[in-house]
Amino acid sequence: MTRPEQPQSPVRTWVSALRPRTLPAAVSPVVVGSALAAHDHHFSAAAASLCLVFALLVQVGTNFANDYFDFVHGADTPDRVGPRRAVASGLVAPKTMRMAAAAVFLLAFLAGLGLLHWGGPWMLAVGLASIVCGIAYTGGPYPLAYHGLGDVFVFVFFGLVAVAVTYFVQAGRVSMPAILGGVPMGLLCANILLVNNYRDMEGDALARKKTLVVRFGRGYAKAQYLVSLGAAFAVPFVFVAMGYRPFCLLPLILVPVAVRHAGRLKPTAPPSELVALLGDTAKLMAAYAVLFGLGLVL
Repeated sequence: MTRPEQPQSPVRTWVSALRPRTLPAAVSPVVVGSALAAHDHHFSAAAASLCLVFALLVQVGTNFANDYFDFVHGADTPDRVGPRRAVASGLVAPKTMRMAAAAVFLLAFLAGLGLLHWGGPWMLAVGLASIVCGIAYTGGPYPLAYHGLGDVFVFVFFGLVAVAVTYFVQAGRVSMPAILGGVPMGLLCANILLVNNYRDMEGDALARKKTLVVRFGRGYAKAQYLVSLGAAFAVPFVFVAMGYRPFCLLPLILVPVAVRHAGRLKPTAPPSELVALLGDTAKLMAAYAVLFGLGLVL
């Protein structure tokens, strides 16, 4: 006889709603941007820490908003193949999740105001744009994720913008290496989203959530995953060609791991394997950021 499922505690419910597997997407760009600032002798622990707080809050706010809006649009149901979502499973009331998302975004805005000291009024525009896009990812009149633009949003804001802004508030300028350093972060972060959409393809199609996987199929998704990995691991060579020391090639240690990850992305993979792959893809992004950052500092 199977035991009845035990009710989940409120703490575990909210921790799950945070989607901890996705948080490296917020931390990693700050690591790379700060390492570039340290390389150029402009590192500021206070500014870097505030960037990290802002990035984490925007990530969490986006996750909460996604939980609410995907339920409203019918993309998340109790029958979804991935981890159960707080609102769709009835663990959190829709109004409560909406208020939680608004509160976290407000905290992100307040944290972003602290960056005005280093970055000036430009930080206000960047911060507001990040928050608006976090909401528009699955909400608003034109939800980005429902029109195949989620990957673009992730690449731009969790890659190019996050690294460049982290560097800017410490160095007082934006450099070409800072923009280039955002490329692998954006690509690896987009791969996290891709694995999620790969797993949810059938449910997303029923909800008319036209992700790139829904539009072009799982074969395309596998190709995108591979191309993103290849481009991400090519960037350190560009840095060396620009005059940086070969220490920048440290992320290449992770190539065998990345190849194994790509091999796990297949139509026959059970949902549990794809959930694990999502977490492992996020860990790969974090490890890449640490090794690349270390290489830049060295």
